[in-house]
Amino acid sequence: MFKMQPIGFVRSSYSETAQIPKGCGAKHEAEGVLDILPEFEQGLTDIEGFSHLFVIWTFHQAEGYSLLGKPPTDDRPHGVFATRSPRRPNPIGLTVVEMIRREGTRLYVRGIDMLDGTPILDIKPYLSSVPAEKLKRGWLAEAEARQKD
Repeated sequence: MFKMQPIGFVRSSYSETAQIPKGCGAKHEAEGVLDILPEFEQGLTDIEGFSHLFVIWTFHQAEGYSLLGKPPTDDRPHGVFATRSPRRPNPIGLTVVEMIRREGTRLYVRGIDMLDGTPILDIKPYLSSVPAEKLKRGWLAEAEARQKD
């Protein structure tokens, strides 16, 4: 078994999951703060040089899990590991945010899709060497195509 502890908490305008945009074409443009605990401040050294960050966090209000579910973007069931569902065996979330600025232990970011008070497990600089033309969107591309018809 392993144990994790939060390195900080999200400060956002979202108090309920219903407020967070979902589905095809959802825009995640909300600004918020990644409020890092003081004992981890040294770990933020040089983070200002990155335009985008991966934020690893917990779905702290999720209860239980389902291996199949219907996401808001499709009327067909998909495996939990092929979706962004919060109802997962390990309720871990991953979001890419745009860094606006840093003020001490506070990272001001754009692209928040987490509830206020969400525990942050880790932050990593966003780096991708996969060319856009090689990325595949799986069932989501198929669902988007059906919605256009």
